[in-house]
This record gives sequence, C-alpha cells and structure tokens, in this order.
Amino acid sequence: MKDCCEHPDNLDLTPEGRDEALAGYARALGHPARVKLLRQIAGRRECISAELVESVGLAQSTVSEHLRILREAGLIEAEPQPPRTCYRPKPEAMARLRDLLNSL
Repeated sequence: MKDCCEHPDNLDLTPEGRDEALAGYARALGHPARVKLLRQIAGRRECISAELVESVGLAQSTVSEHLRILREAGLIEAEPQPPRTCYRPKPEAMARLRDLLNSL
C-alpha cells in the first residue's frame, strides 16, 4: 500500500491526488479491527504495545498484520523497544486523514 502522508510537502493536492490518498486510507481502515486499533493508538499519549492484542481479542499474528497495514498506510509508526514494539499515531497523517474526510 502506498504511503500517502510520509512527505506532506510533496503531496499531490489535485482532486485526483486527494481522492487517491483518501482511497488509500479507506483501504487501510477497511477492517473494523484496524479502526479499533487506530482509535486506541491515537487516543494514547504514551506508547502502546501488548495491550493492543488484548483489546481486539484477536490472535497476536492477526493484530500484527493489521498493524502492518496501518504502518504501510502511514497512519502509525512503530518503535522497537525490545522485547516489545511501541506504536504511536503519526500526527501529520491523522490531520491529513481528517482534512480529506472533511473535504467530502
């Protein structure tokens, strides 16, 4: 999946570019578990990791796949802190997502 918000200064701001970016986010958010994960990550100030698996009630491998999709969409970032990985929202991406949704 194309990272739609990694470099805000280089974004395609044409209507077609905005539509493509919104469609990319929609694909990333196309599963209720990913929406729930993103909401939980975005709602925390501190790093969140293991509790994500418990919160969605899915296997750890399934949660990892959902997190990978959110990372590839540019919505979250992962920071290894062995033995765990911390997840945080990318503020620029969250702002862009809100902007794109508001433009509908």
